[in-house]
Amino acid sequence: MAQIKSLFATRLYHAPLAEFGQPIDAEELENSCLVIAEDDEAGQDWCEANGYPGYTSYASLTDLPWRFPIFADLVKVLDAHVAAFAEDLEFDLGEGKLVLEDLWINILPEGGMHASHIHPHSVISGTTYVAMPEGTSALKLEDPRSAMMMAAPTRRKGAREELQPFIYVKPAVGDVLLWESWLRHEVPMNMAEDERISVSFNYKWE
Repeated sequence: MAQIKSLFATRLYHAPLAEFGQPIDAEELENSCLVIAEDDEAGQDWCEANGYPGYTSYASLTDLPWRFPIFADLVKVLDAHVAAFAEDLEFDLGEGKLVLEDLWINILPEGGMHASHIHPHSVISGTTYVAMPEGTSALKLEDPRSAMMMAAPTRRKGAREELQPFIYVKPAVGDVLLWESWLRHEVPMNMAEDERISVSFNYKWE
């Protein structure tokens, strides 16, 4: 009898931040993101010079957890989620551990988007969602095998999730998503009138 099984799984972690009993004040986190964006002139200049829609602190502020207690609290929560995901992935970390490499704010206005990309040199990447107005864009994840499919036909409409070339995940405010950093992903255009706010991060092995 023929046997067909799935190999080389791509895992996606999706959970509420409060999963481990350490709630983060959502209103304080959102207000902090907005205040930082307003005050961060270096970040504003970088966004303008690079044609970046909205605001990101990625190129300007590398020490948010040191500057703002709410981000230090957030990192403690994220550490627990990343540890849980690493356990699911059955990583053999030896004497090392996964530690935060960087963490940054993203504010996407109407019409803003983040093009498809990966996070080189990191192990786990992710995002937690601070403001997701009605109609805003989901996270789009790409099948990592796409570049090798060459002459393969397209999938049928309604194909099983694990066979689809792209998956769209619509998280709620207070959710955290984690994936391995080699997984290509993007944020399609924000069609909502209000800003989409998130905090993204990378973890490295050391």
